Amino acid sequence: MNKPRAFAVHLLTASGAALALIALFFAVSGEWPAMFLTLGLALIVDGIDGPLARKYKVAETLPRWSGDTLDLVVDFLTYVFVPAYAIATSGLLPSALAIPGGIVAVVTGALYFADREMKTSDNHFRGFPAVWNVAAFYLFLLKPSPWIAAGIILVLAALTFAPVRFIHPLRVVRRRALHITLLAVWSLLALAAVARGLDPESWIVVALCAIAVYFLAAGWRRNPI
Repeated sequence: MNKPRAFAVHLLTASGAALALIALFFAVSGEWPAMFLTLGLALIVDGIDGPLARKYKVAETLPRWSGDTLDLVVDFLTYVFVPAYAIATSGLLPSALAIPGGIVAVVTGALYFADREMKTSDNHFRGFPAVWNVAAFYLFLLKPSPWIAAGIILVLAALTFAPVRFIHPLRVVRRRALHITLLAVWSLLALAAVARGLDPESWIVVALCAIAVYFLAAGWRRNPI
């Protein structure tokens, strides 16, 4: 009786791939708010499938299918591949660097997802955790000059391999309640920004940037000096 329920969890995880495809359709059409809304739904799926898998002991019940592998495949599509396409085709980067910028994102993202040491013992990410969906969101939100945007892409790509820590808001135990609260507030603000066509009121932009700075600083503080 537990096998259908366990397989349903795998289907939930795999639905993230369907959401990635839908997001790509929107990206090809230049419907950026719809793309980010769909990627946001994929984030929700990614946030709930793990706890469900542990609750229903999916790995033990259905050892034939690797939930970890499935999760990595889906995460690569939603966190890296679709956002990289958006970065490369949206006009955010100088035309000469658009395709190379997208390639840098997908290649460094692929290498990061293959890194067996991507997390520290206290559940921080080691190096930039290939969250190109978040990077793309802020680029669309802030709309920096193309050359500054290109510089940001290069810096993030380099940080993929740097010995610096980035916080995992759900897994790091210290201040977890605060982090989850901030993540919920961030989600509501991001939804408001998407609903306004990625051109929200200035206070929304300021609040989103302030939360991002906090999370960056929280991870940086844990770096060994």
